[in-house]
Amino acid sequence: MSTVALFHSVLGVREGVRLAADRLRAAGHTVHVVDQYDGRVFDSYDEAAAFAEGIGYPALMASALAAVEGLPDDLVVMGFSNGGGMSTYVACNRPVSRAVLCSGALPLDMIGLPHWPQGVPAQLHYAVDDPFLQPGSVESVLRSVGEAGAIGEFIQYPGAGHLFTDPSLPDEFDGASTEVFWDAVLRFVGAADADGR
Repeated sequence: MSTVALFHSVLGVREGVRLAADRLRAAGHTVHVVDQYDGRVFDSYDEAAAFAEGIGYPALMASALAAVEGLPDDLVVMGFSNGGGMSTYVACNRPVSRAVLCSGALPLDMIGLPHWPQGVPAQLHYAVDDPFLQPGSVESVLRSVGEAGAIGEFIQYPGAGHLFTDPSLPDEFDGASTEVFWDAVLRFVGAADADGR
């Protein structure tokens, strides 16, 4: 089974993140939920973004990397929204086996990274009409993964929910898509054991 570092969205460790940790643990994985806000959560994306900007994204990325210090080299990183950026930063700065980016694909040049880690596969998830999806972002990340000799998998879901797996956000949550999402994520994370990555 894998060790997973789980990074929250800009809204903090809401119910969706806790449920994600539960799903991964139920499948036998060891999960470290990285809380970069020390328990603070938000209902508003604007307020959350202002809070994160107050901390500063370079500081958040540094704290994300520090939070996984000492975890095994076959670590799986997984993040929602802003946590996808944190996962990407961690993956590019220390050994990991896989990355799961949920509504959080950031082109590497946006966060000052030269290239994707060699041979590290990635799985990306987005709702088709996610209002925060920037044109070209997914394609850029998939291109970087491919250039590193790894497989990038992109799965899309109906609707416009940014955090569509979080039942505490009823305007975004999609139960059917959540089940499809978890089928894919658990397959992908579980494959780390099968192929030694």
